[in-house]
Amino acid sequence: MDYKNYNIIITGAAGGIGRELVRTFHKLNAHIIAIDIDPVKLRSMKNVYTDRFDYKTCDLRDSKQLQQILAQLNESYNVFHILINCAGISMFKDFLEISVDEWDETLAVNLRAPFIISQFFSKKIQNSESSYGRIINIASTRATMSEPGSEAYASSKGGIVALTHAMAISLSELPIIVNSISPGWIEIGDYDSLEPNDHEQHPSRRVGMPRDVANTCLYLCNPENDFINGQNIVIDGGMTKKMIYT
Repeated sequence: MDYKNYNIIITGAAGGIGRELVRTFHKLNAHIIAIDIDPVKLRSMKNVYTDRFDYKTCDLRDSKQLQQILAQLNESYNVFHILINCAGISMFKDFLEISVDEWDETLAVNLRAPFIISQFFSKKIQNSESSYGRIINIASTRATMSEPGSEAYASSKGGIVALTHAMAISLSELPIIVNSISPGWIEIGDYDSLEPNDHEQHPSRRVGMPRDVANTCLYLCNPENDFINGQNIVIDGGMTKKMIYT
């Protein structure tokens, strides 16, 4: 699909998956609005994507700062077509030791920010003549499976899955389709340094890559795929279907 004249907001755009989403959609002629906390990485991306690329530096923990950024975008753009809530932070700490502030910080970035941006995005479409809208929330397989110390992160991602199906119903009167993606192990570092067992433990026989998530986003954004709504799509090479006993 050619995304010429499509405005796409991507949060966490300077990270591994977010950066791949920018690359993928920009290659298909979309206009990207990248949001991230890292101004250095965003500026370096601007040097690569010299056209059809706008960026905003924002700390998603700060709801007032986020609202200010959204107000600027509201003035600059008539409508947005796709929103991918990709930004996230992980907090893995002993359940008996994690503080309320650490809990709140994780949920602020991973759950509150997608709610705020999605609400802004939806109102923008409501006030336009657009007949197309897609919201994709990046969740995690940790929404449904856990290891010790993952309470804050797992709760935030479980909330994302719930927020997704709730918004799909609430926004059904608007031309907006809402889905989430739960990645498993997506390697954003040195893929070549992985050990054979890293790959072989996956039923798909390999560790995931950012492109696996980007390709799923492309599928969900295709206008012909509007009957997939309110769903959480797991991209994990089959790992969550594998019984593991020790």
